[in-house]
Amino acid sequence: MPLPAAEWRAEVEFERRLVHSGGTLYPVPYLLGWFTWTETRYFLVAALAVVLTLEFLRLVVGFDHALYQKLIREYETDSIAGYALYQVSMTGVVLLLNPTLAIPAMWMLSLGDPVSGALGDNDATEAKRPAAWIAMFLVSLSLALLFTVPAFGTGVGIAVALAGAVLAAIADGLPPIIRGVAVDDNLTIPPAAAGGMLLAVTVLGVGV
Repeated sequence: MPLPAAEWRAEVEFERRLVHSGGTLYPVPYLLGWFTWTETRYFLVAALAVVLTLEFLRLVVGFDHALYQKLIREYETDSIAGYALYQVSMTGVVLLLNPTLAIPAMWMLSLGDPVSGALGDNDATEAKRPAAWIAMFLVSLSLALLFTVPAFGTGVGIAVALAGAVLAAIADGLPPIIRGVAVDDNLTIPPAAAGGMLLAVTVLGVGV
Protein backbone atom coordinates (compact mmCIF):
# COMPACT_ATOMS: atom_id res chain seq x y z
CA MET A 1 0.00 0.00 0.00
CA PRO A 2 1.54 3.37 -0.99
CA LEU A 3 2.53 5.72 1.80
CA PRO A 4 0.57 8.98 2.27
CA ALA A 5 2.28 11.93 0.59
CA ALA A 6 3.53 13.47 3.84
CA GLU A 7 5.02 10.20 5.07
CA TRP A 8 6.60 9.50 1.68
CA ARG A 9 8.27 12.94 1.64
CA ALA A 10 9.55 12.43 5.19
CA GLU A 11 11.01 9.05 4.24
CA VAL A 12 12.67 10.46 1.14
CA GLU A 13 14.17 13.36 3.09
CA PHE A 14 15.51 10.94 5.72
CA GLU A 15 17.13 8.79 3.03
CA ARG A 16 18.61 11.88 1.36
CA ARG A 17 20.12 13.05 4.65
CA LEU A 18 21.51 9.58 5.32
CA VAL A 19 23.24 9.57 1.93
CA HIS A 20 24.31 13.17 2.53
CA SER A 21 26.07 12.27 5.77
CA GLY A 22 27.94 9.47 3.98
CA GLY A 23 30.35 12.06 2.58
CA THR A 24 31.77 12.34 6.09
CA LEU A 25 33.68 9.14 5.32
CA TYR A 26 35.68 10.66 2.46
CA PRO A 27 38.61 11.91 4.58
CA VAL A 28 38.47 9.10 7.14
CA PRO A 29 41.10 6.90 5.39
CA TYR A 30 43.45 9.89 5.46
CA LEU A 31 42.77 10.53 9.14
CA LEU A 32 43.44 6.86 9.92
CA GLY A 33 46.72 6.97 8.01
CA TRP A 34 45.55 4.64 5.25
CA PHE A 35 45.70 7.27 2.47
CA THR A 36 47.94 10.24 1.88
CA TRP A 37 46.25 13.55 1.14
CA THR A 38 47.30 13.19 -2.49
CA GLU A 39 45.62 9.78 -2.68
CA THR A 40 42.51 11.31 -1.07
CA ARG A 41 42.47 13.90 -3.84
CA TYR A 42 42.72 11.20 -6.50
CA PHE A 43 39.86 9.30 -4.89
CA LEU A 44 37.60 12.38 -4.80
CA VAL A 45 38.39 13.14 -8.44
CA ALA A 46 37.53 9.56 -9.40
CA ALA A 47 34.26 9.76 -7.45
CA LEU A 48 33.44 13.05 -9.17
CA ALA A 49 34.02 11.47 -12.58
CA VAL A 50 31.58 8.67 -11.69
CA VAL A 51 28.95 11.13 -10.48
CA LEU A 52 29.23 13.34 -13.56
CA THR A 53 28.94 10.26 -15.77
CA LEU A 54 25.76 9.23 -13.94
CA GLU A 55 24.33 12.73 -14.37
CA PHE A 56 25.19 12.68 -18.08
CA LEU A 57 23.40 9.34 -18.45
CA ARG A 58 20.38 10.67 -16.57
CA LEU A 59 20.04 14.08 -18.23
CA VAL A 60 21.31 13.39 -21.76
CA VAL A 61 20.80 9.68 -22.39
CA GLY A 62 17.64 9.36 -20.29
CA PHE A 63 18.91 6.52 -18.12
CA ASP A 64 16.87 6.43 -14.93
CA HIS A 65 16.45 4.01 -12.05
CA ALA A 66 14.92 3.66 -8.60
CA LEU A 67 17.80 5.39 -6.78
CA TYR A 68 17.25 8.59 -8.75
CA GLN A 69 13.51 8.42 -8.22
CA LYS A 70 14.02 8.04 -4.47
CA LEU A 71 16.70 10.66 -3.87
CA ILE A 72 16.17 13.41 -6.44
CA ARG A 73 13.70 16.18 -5.68
CA GLU A 74 11.12 17.21 -8.25
CA TYR A 75 12.86 20.47 -9.15
CA GLU A 76 16.08 18.53 -9.89
CA THR A 77 14.49 16.33 -12.55
CA ASP A 78 15.74 18.38 -15.49
CA SER A 79 18.85 19.92 -13.94
CA ILE A 80 22.04 18.79 -12.25
CA ALA A 81 21.04 17.09 -9.02
CA GLY A 82 22.16 18.11 -5.56
CA TYR A 83 24.31 15.02 -5.07
CA ALA A 84 26.43 15.99 -8.09
CA LEU A 85 26.87 19.56 -6.83
CA TYR A 86 27.77 18.06 -3.46
CA GLN A 87 30.52 16.05 -5.11
CA VAL A 88 31.80 19.07 -7.05
CA SER A 89 32.15 21.21 -3.91
CA MET A 90 33.69 18.40 -1.85
CA THR A 91 36.27 17.69 -4.54
CA GLY A 92 37.00 21.38 -5.02
CA VAL A 93 38.02 22.06 -1.43
CA VAL A 94 40.10 18.86 -1.30
CA LEU A 95 42.00 19.85 -4.43
CA LEU A 96 42.60 23.45 -3.36
CA LEU A 97 43.28 23.22 0.36
CA ASN A 98 45.16 21.22 2.93
CA PRO A 99 43.37 18.90 5.39
CA THR A 100 43.21 21.44 8.24
CA LEU A 101 40.78 23.60 6.29
CA ALA A 102 39.35 21.17 3.76
CA ILE A 103 38.09 18.46 6.11
CA PRO A 104 36.00 20.71 8.38
CA ALA A 105 34.60 22.45 5.29
CA MET A 106 33.56 19.04 3.94
CA TRP A 107 32.03 17.97 7.24
CA MET A 108 30.09 21.21 7.58
CA LEU A 109 28.23 20.09 4.47
CA SER A 110 27.96 16.37 5.23
CA LEU A 111 27.00 16.74 8.91
CA GLY A 112 25.91 20.32 9.51
CA ASP A 113 23.57 20.64 6.55
CA PRO A 114 21.46 17.54 7.40
CA VAL A 115 21.07 18.79 10.98
CA SER A 116 19.92 22.24 9.90
CA GLY A 117 17.73 20.71 7.19
CA ALA A 118 15.90 18.65 9.79
CA LEU A 119 15.10 21.86 11.69
CA GLY A 120 14.09 24.00 8.73
CA ASP A 121 11.19 23.08 6.45
CA ASN A 122 11.67 25.74 3.78
CA ASP A 123 11.46 26.14 0.03
CA ALA A 124 14.74 26.14 -1.91
CA THR A 125 14.48 29.91 -2.45
CA GLU A 126 13.59 30.74 1.17
CA ALA A 127 15.85 31.52 4.10
CA LYS A 128 15.90 28.88 6.83
CA ARG A 129 14.45 29.34 10.29
CA PRO A 130 16.61 30.82 13.09
CA ALA A 131 16.87 27.41 14.79
CA ALA A 132 18.41 25.95 11.63
CA TRP A 133 20.91 28.82 11.38
CA ILE A 134 21.96 28.35 15.00
CA ALA A 135 22.27 24.57 14.66
CA MET A 136 24.33 24.88 11.49
CA PHE A 137 26.63 27.42 13.12
CA LEU A 138 27.18 25.35 16.27
CA VAL A 139 27.79 22.10 14.41
CA SER A 140 30.15 23.82 11.96
CA LEU A 141 32.04 25.56 14.74
CA SER A 142 32.47 22.33 16.69
CA LEU A 143 33.78 20.51 13.63
CA ALA A 144 36.19 23.27 12.70
CA LEU A 145 37.62 23.53 16.22
CA LEU A 146 38.70 19.89 16.05
CA PHE A 147 41.18 20.90 13.35
CA THR A 148 41.96 24.58 13.80
CA VAL A 149 42.85 24.59 17.50
CA PRO A 150 45.47 21.80 17.20
CA ALA A 151 46.88 23.46 14.07
CA PHE A 152 46.95 27.12 15.16
CA GLY A 153 46.55 27.19 18.93
CA THR A 154 43.53 28.19 20.97
CA GLY A 155 43.13 31.88 20.18
CA VAL A 156 43.83 31.79 16.45
CA GLY A 157 42.15 28.41 16.10
CA ILE A 158 38.89 29.72 17.55
CA ALA A 159 39.00 32.79 15.30
CA VAL A 160 39.56 30.67 12.18
CA ALA A 161 36.81 28.24 13.18
CA LEU A 162 34.39 31.10 13.82
CA ALA A 163 35.05 32.57 10.39
CA GLY A 164 34.33 29.26 8.70
CA ALA A 165 31.24 28.52 10.79
CA VAL A 166 29.67 31.94 10.17
CA LEU A 167 30.04 31.69 6.41
CA ALA A 168 28.88 28.06 6.39
CA ALA A 169 25.72 29.09 8.28
CA ILE A 170 25.10 31.94 5.85
CA ALA A 171 25.60 29.70 2.81
CA ASP A 172 23.25 27.13 4.32
CA GLY A 173 20.57 29.48 5.59
CA LEU A 174 20.41 32.16 2.92
CA PRO A 175 20.69 30.70 -0.60
CA PRO A 176 21.92 33.13 -3.27
CA ILE A 177 19.37 33.67 -6.03
CA ILE A 178 20.64 33.95 -9.61
CA ARG A 179 18.03 34.81 -12.25
CA GLY A 180 15.30 33.57 -9.97
CA VAL A 181 16.99 30.24 -9.27
CA ALA A 182 18.42 29.37 -5.84
CA VAL A 183 22.00 28.13 -5.86
CA ASP A 184 22.05 24.74 -4.13
CA ASP A 185 23.78 24.85 -0.74
CA ASN A 186 25.46 21.56 -1.61
CA LEU A 187 27.59 23.67 -3.93
CA THR A 188 28.10 26.70 -1.70
CA ILE A 189 28.72 25.46 1.85
CA PRO A 190 32.23 23.95 1.52
CA PRO A 191 33.74 26.82 -0.51
CA ALA A 192 32.09 29.42 1.74
CA ALA A 193 33.37 27.72 4.89
CA ALA A 194 36.82 27.12 3.45
CA GLY A 195 36.98 30.67 2.12
CA GLY A 196 36.12 32.09 5.54
CA MET A 197 38.80 30.04 7.26
CA LEU A 198 41.38 30.83 4.59
CA LEU A 199 40.63 34.55 4.87
CA ALA A 200 41.02 34.41 8.65
CA VAL A 201 44.31 32.54 8.34
CA THR A 202 45.57 35.13 5.85
CA VAL A 203 44.47 38.13 7.95
CA LEU A 204 45.96 36.65 11.12
CA GLY A 205 49.19 35.83 9.31
CA VAL A 206 49.47 32.16 10.24
CA GLY A 207 50.65 29.45 7.91
CA VAL A 208 48.65 26.44 6.79
